[in-house]
Amino acid sequence: MITIKDKKFELFIQHKQIEEKISMLADKLNADYQERNPLLIGVLNGAFMFAADLVRKLTFSHEIQFAKFSSYEGMESTGKVKELIGVNAVLKERDIILVEDIIDTGITMHNIVPQFKAQGARSVEIATLLMKPGKLQVDLDVKYCAMEIPNEFIVGYGLDYDGQGRNYKDIYVVKN
Repeated sequence: MITIKDKKFELFIQHKQIEEKISMLADKLNADYQERNPLLIGVLNGAFMFAADLVRKLTFSHEIQFAKFSSYEGMESTGKVKELIGVNAVLKERDIILVEDIIDTGITMHNIVPQFKAQGARSVEIATLLMKPGKLQVDLDVKYCAMEIPNEFIVGYGLDYDGQGRNYKDIYVVKN
């Protein structure tokens, strides 16, 4: 059990299981991108741990950059996506892999995938550690998903509660 600000959280996913799922996801990416040189775009802040662990398992040539988009305040999505830090690479004729920590409403990815396609990207795929299918509010094609989870609020392994809790190696769920 951990406490962050005014909330208590209990263990939900152990780091060993996270590592196993990332290895399985990396195997799929390695099979699909072996002869390509994609640009991975890690979505800050939450995906920094996932992106670091994922790229260490990739066996194909790639580049990585980070971008920052915001749609959350506290524990709730605002429904509006703001670009805080953009990508400073030419995307024309590039294969893009968006590396995301979690997809819940899907609004952020639903908004940024078309932006990258409009810049001439050859392909844009999403690789996410976690996905909440029960919370999706938009139609979203997620080709690479390590784990599907129920609609619970979680922290740890890069995920936060109002800026806190990203540092835990395990993932914790809020306890009601």
